[in-house]
Amino acid sequence: MAERVAKTGNDAAAYGLKQINPDVVAAYPITPQTELMHKFAEYVANGDVDTEFVQVESEHSAMSAVVGASLAGARCCTATSSAGLAFMWEILYVASGCRCPIVMPLVNRALSAPINIHCDHSDSMGARDSGWLQLYAENAQEAYDNVLQAVRIGEHSDVMLPVMTALDGFILSHTIEALEVNDNSMVSDFIGNYKREHSLLDVEAPSTFGPLALQNYYFEHKKQQVDAMEAARDVVLEVGREYGELTGRSYGFMEQYRCEDADIILVGLGSTMGTAKEAADRLRDEEGIAAGVLKIRCFRPFPAAEIAEALSGASAVGIMDRAISFGLGGPLYHEVRSAIYEEQKPTANFIYGLGGRDIPLDDIKDVFLQLNDVKKKGKAETDPRYVGLRE
Repeated sequence: MAERVAKTGNDAAAYGLKQINPDVVAAYPITPQTELMHKFAEYVANGDVDTEFVQVESEHSAMSAVVGASLAGARCCTATSSAGLAFMWEILYVASGCRCPIVMPLVNRALSAPINIHCDHSDSMGARDSGWLQLYAENAQEAYDNVLQAVRIGEHSDVMLPVMTALDGFILSHTIEALEVNDNSMVSDFIGNYKREHSLLDVEAPSTFGPLALQNYYFEHKKQQVDAMEAARDVVLEVGREYGELTGRSYGFMEQYRCEDADIILVGLGSTMGTAKEAADRLRDEEGIAAGVLKIRCFRPFPAAEIAEALSGASAVGIMDRAISFGLGGPLYHEVRSAIYEEQKPTANFIYGLGGRDIPLDDIKDVFLQLNDVKKKGKAETDPRYVGLRE
């Protein structure tokens, strides 16, 4: 049975962690993630979970602690934001390279300098090649659901990789929304028990973790991670379908909103896609423009073929990035444009919302109108457009 409650995005993710009841959680506070772990620490203090909660001296230590616990066979979680994720950088690669299925809610926040505590995706996009799976949430419901599914996905025997579940800082983390939470027993049955095949504590079958691997072996280790990431594609879909059968909320790689007959489609991640859906509705009603939205939920593994199929009927495609890249456009733009390259569609990149700058409904309607002009010109643009930037 599901219960309808009102929670912030942080509290929704923390409640998901409570129902997972991890063996070990290690964390360090950083805005806007802090309240997430405050809430989980409250569950620990009240005896609502059996978790060993480790208060460490830094995010580097937090990730190191859960890597060690994971290799010992524990089900482990942590959480962070922004510079906290950057401080974990070295150990992110250790976690994926040692095949530790750690679950980490990441509350997206801009990186310094200058100092900014508000949302953009520069933190998670910087970690896109660290070997972690990445799932993005549009709202508190998805923030909660993604955390629960991440356990099953990461711990699958074909995957055994860490998963970060991203939610937009303040926009989702500190905003109260209505959502449905599952019964504790349903969650327990869904995620099941976890037993690591090879453990540091298995003295009968000793194993080595993270050894020196030079030219003769390193390449093969990295290819095994590539294969695991590819295997995760089927697992993400399988777990999303099963979760849907239990809750009525099915998940896949993406959500297609009014894409079937869309002439122009905006592609993006996170909370802004909710506003984009409303903008698409209004443009259809007010301007007669067949607008659609493709919300990417799973950025790693990247579902290139599925994205290409979803965009196949569009005359022009706009890609919205809440992160900047010092190359030809934003990081999501690079990958989506590569996925649809053979079709030679007119494309445009829109950089928006850096440092938490608001992107109201009218701005997204204007993005759609700009994309409609790109369609009429029939030519892809290489230079990004900056939405809401002061001259």
